[in-house]
Amino acid sequence: MIDGVAVEMSARRFDELVSDALDTIPAELTARMDNVVVLVEKRHPEEPELLGLYEGVALTERTHEYGGHLPDRITVYRDAVLEFCSDSDEVVDEVAITVVHEIAHHFGIDEERLHELGWG
Repeated sequence: MIDGVAVEMSARRFDELVSDALDTIPAELTARMDNVVVLVEKRHPEEPELLGLYEGVALTERTHEYGGHLPDRITVYRDAVLEFCSDSDEVVDEVAITVVHEIAHHFGIDEERLHELGWG
């Protein structure tokens, strides 16, 4: 284990997994995503075990006054995911789950509903 990371994987490969996960989102949904960027960072500075985070104004909360805002941010935390998983296959699955989970927040789906749907 290097720096607390259980699975070794290059940053480039991890970025590819995030891209692959985004490619699995149905086109009807990605077409409705608005003013959002997906990023990969090593860890959340205040919550180092956090796997992903959505920051922004969910589509369901935007009003006619919404405009001129910086893009919403979906961040996947590479080192936290690698530490959480026991092998590369699990990393692939967890990246996909994390990406879907955070995109769901962009669409206004809360934690409770995500857990009900199996995306907790």
